Amino acid sequence: MEIRVLRYFIAIANQESISAAADYLHLSQPTLSRQLSDLEKELGTALFIRGNRKISLTEEGMFLLEKAKEIVGLVDKTEANFNQPEEIISGEIYIGGGETEAMSIIAKTLKEVLTSCPNIKFHTYSGNADDITSKLDSGLLDFGIVIEPADKQKYNYIQLPATDTWGVLMLKTSPLADKPFIHPKDLIDKPLIISRQTAGSNEIAGWFGQEIESLNIIGSYNLLYNASLMVKENIGYAMCIDKLIDTSEDSELCFRPLYPKLEAGLNIIWKKHQSFSKAANKFLNQLRSNL
Repeated sequence: MEIRVLRYFIAIANQESISAAADYLHLSQPTLSRQLSDLEKELGTALFIRGNRKISLTEEGMFLLEKAKEIVGLVDKTEANFNQPEEIISGEIYIGGGETEAMSIIAKTLKEVLTSCPNIKFHTYSGNADDITSKLDSGLLDFGIVIEPADKQKYNYIQLPATDTWGVLMLKTSPLADKPFIHPKDLIDKPLIISRQTAGSNEIAGWFGQEIESLNIIGSYNLLYNASLMVKENIGYAMCIDKLIDTSEDSELCFRPLYPKLEAGLNIIWKKHQSFSKAANKFLNQLRSNL
């Protein structure tokens, strides 16, 4: 499998048309069709379903598209960090993280790095701990910011000087909105929307004093914004961390912290024995200096 052919495959999948992809790639349609046919023969499977107006991916095609994007992204990331003038600190930094106000620490560090090294570029990715560690392991990210609890055995890490406070996001018209804190008994019979990362969390189960499965869990979320829309529709209460969703005076929503208090630590992690680019090294050194 050649990188060039994987780029062709991605273009066809994005354009949903061989002719449109050929125009985009500045290739002839017969040439692109032949490349696609050769790829399918090489893999021994059909990648597309040909329709009258557009083509769509088979299940095998969808799997290859996900992997092809990772492979091409890793190649581009590697090339970008090599094709830089020797005397200038430049290159690209790839950072992933969950939703947390602690990303402001990363933003401050990036600003300082870009001020002293304006040729550096950065790319951020949002996801939960599983998303972040998967991309770290595949080399698509240099660093990841993860919220505890998280398995850090495979990684080097620095504990960030920040904690996230757990609580409940709800409508201001909710009966629980009158309470300054939320106790376990307040949520026992309530429809709950929880983070997929915390679904198996011992900390959350310990706070409730019972297994998560015994609660009225009606849904889960990966990132909080979409869950907040469900809360606005009065579907349920979202268990989450503070300061991620607007709960100002003009908002329909409010946040109430848990009691007993439940906090989560934060770490920035990277693969052990990682060989960093100049740009990533500059970021890490600046972060260590700041902390």
